[in-house]
Amino acid sequence: MQPMLLILVGAWTTLQADLLSDKKVLLRPPVNFTVKAIGLAQVLLHWAPNPDQEQRNVDLQYHVKISVPQEDEYNTRKTESKYVAPLHDGFAASVRSILRRSHSSLASSWVSAELKAPSGSSGTSVMNLTCTTNTVVSSHTHLRPYQVSLRCTWLVGKDAPEDTQYFLYYRFGVWTEECQEYSRDALDRNTACWFPRTFINSKGFEQLAVHVNGSSKHAAIKPFDQLFTPHAIDQVNPPMNVTVEIEETSLYIQWEKPVSAFPVHCFNYELKIYNPKNGYFQMEKLATNKFVSKIDDVSTYSIQVRAVVSSSCRVSGSWGEWSQPIYVGKEKKPLAEWHLIVFPATACFVLLIFSLICRVCRIWIKLFPPIPAPKSNIKDLLVVTDYEKAAWNETKIEAVSCVEEAGFEVMENSMF
Repeated sequence: MQPMLLILVGAWTTLQADLLSDKKVLLRPPVNFTVKAIGLAQVLLHWAPNPDQEQRNVDLQYHVKISVPQEDEYNTRKTESKYVAPLHDGFAASVRSILRRSHSSLASSWVSAELKAPSGSSGTSVMNLTCTTNTVVSSHTHLRPYQVSLRCTWLVGKDAPEDTQYFLYYRFGVWTEECQEYSRDALDRNTACWFPRTFINSKGFEQLAVHVNGSSKHAAIKPFDQLFTPHAIDQVNPPMNVTVEIEETSLYIQWEKPVSAFPVHCFNYELKIYNPKNGYFQMEKLATNKFVSKIDDVSTYSIQVRAVVSSSCRVSGSWGEWSQPIYVGKEKKPLAEWHLIVFPATACFVLLIFSLICRVCRIWIKLFPPIPAPKSNIKDLLVVTDYEKAAWNETKIEAVSCVEEAGFEVMENSMF
C-alpha cells in the first residue's frame, strides 16, 4: 500500500511542477514574417524564430492562418512555407508560435504580412475562364509517349476598352509557359488559347495555375488567376478500334483503351446500344473492354463506347467523349413498304416491254394512223375551192328564197 501511495504522490508532484513550468514559459511570436510571390498564383511565406524565445522547448511549432483570398490554416515545424492561391485580389496571412504537450497547449500572439493586389481597373479582367486538357500521342515516343494539350477560353471584361488585348500563361509545378496560339473575336481581341503540348502531367496531383493579364491604351487591365485540378478538366479520349460482330442472335463488341498515359486497368467504360427503328436503348457500365449481348437479327443497331479513369488510379473525373457510332445488323422491311416498291417497278417494266413490242410490230401506227397532209396539186386545190364556193352560193340562194316566201305569206296575211 505504501509503494502505491508513494507513486501517486510522485506523479502529482511532477504534474504540478510541469504546470508551474508551463506557466513560467512565455511564448514569443516569430519575427521577420514576409510574403513574396514566387510564381503564377504561388507565394512563399517566411519567418524566423524569436531570438528571445527560450530554447529548452524543443517541441516548438508554428500555426499559419490564411485570410485572403480565402480562409485556411495549418501547422508546420518549418520556418517557411509555399502556398498556392489566386493573387489577383492580393494575399494576407498570419503566423504564431505554439507549444503542444500532452496536458497543455500554449500559443504566442499573431504576426501578419500581406501582398497587395495588382493594380487595374475594375471590370477589365477576363470573365468565365474555362480550361480543358487532352492527352495526345507524342512524336518523341522513346522519351514521352504521351503529352497533354491545353485549351482555355474566356470572355472579355464587361468594362474593358475595345483595344484591350489579353495574354495567357500557365504554370504546372516549376514549368511556366506563355500562349503562342490565340483565337480572336471580331475586334481582334484574344479570347481563346491553344497549347498543342504542355508540361502538364495528367497523373499529377498538383494544381494547374492559369494567369491572364492584359494591356490597353485607355485603362489599366486587371489580371486574373484561376486554379484547376487536372483530373477535373481532363477530357478522356474515346476508346480506340471498336469492333462489332454478329453471330446469329449474339452481338460481340470489343475495343482498346483510349490514348492516355494511364494503363489498361485504369479505365471504366460505358457502352450504348441503340436501335433507331424501334427505339430500343441499352446502357452498360463495364470494367473490361469486351461485351456480348443478345439481339434481334433483323434489326439495325448503333454501337458507341466512352471511358473514364477509375478511382483506383486517380480521383475520378468526368466521362470522355463517345466513340463514332458503328452500325451493324440488317433491317427487314414491312410488307406494305415492299408493295410500295415492287408495284411501281413492275408497272414501269410492263410499260417498257409494251412500248418495245409496239415499236417492233408497227402496232402503234395502225392504232394511231398519221393525219394526211394537204395536197400540193394546184388544180385539185382550185377544184376544191370552186366546189366550196358553189356550195356556198347554193346555200345562199336557198336562204334568200326561203326568206322571200316567208315574206309574201306575212304580207298576204296582213292585207286580208
